[in-house]
Amino acid sequence: MPLTTFEEEIYLRALTGRLVGIAVAKLGVNKLAVVAPKNIICSSIATATEAAFLDHSGGVTYHFMVELSGNEDEIAKRLKEFNAQAVLLQFGGEDPIEKVKESFVKLLKAMAKEGVPGAIVFHVRIFAAGGVAEALKDSDIANYLESKDLFVYTVGFDEGKVYVNKVKIEDGQTKLEKIAEYHVTLEHADLLNRSLKDRKVTFQ
Repeated sequence: MPLTTFEEEIYLRALTGRLVGIAVAKLGVNKLAVVAPKNIICSSIATATEAAFLDHSGGVTYHFMVELSGNEDEIAKRLKEFNAQAVLLQFGGEDPIEKVKESFVKLLKAMAKEGVPGAIVFHVRIFAAGGVAEALKDSDIANYLESKDLFVYTVGFDEGKVYVNKVKIEDGQTKLEKIAEYHVTLEHADLLNRSLKDRKVTFQ
């Protein structure tokens, strides 16, 4: 069990989303589609990301809400129409992770079919849970992703940093190349460690 309350989980997403929004803006993106499942935690990190992105990019963003295993085809069509420079897939939250992964793969399948443009940025939760690895088993998705600029943000728990990584696909496997890093506050690091690692903060 996490060493955090649900209120702290929401605040953690606010802190993390703020950093993600800044990081995506610094990638040079000025039109961003943010896609998240319809739950409290995903909505929290998504809206924090959107606010920070708007503040630091001067660009445009929009929130696309996924009903798990329900409206993925519709969302993919709307993403194509929105024509963003980057699509941020913030899949995680309080829903069962296997259900989230299933919806994530369905959305990528629909995006591949529609030919949704733009780079793709993955949320650390779905990436770490094997969502991208599962998606790459589908040849249509694999071909689609191999043609894209792909990114994922990850967490250095002991270092107190959030990393932005370029994702490379080689022989059906993903490899990460760190391209940027952002220091987090002690408060943020403590919440990350307690939420995701069930431990107290380990750096000063």
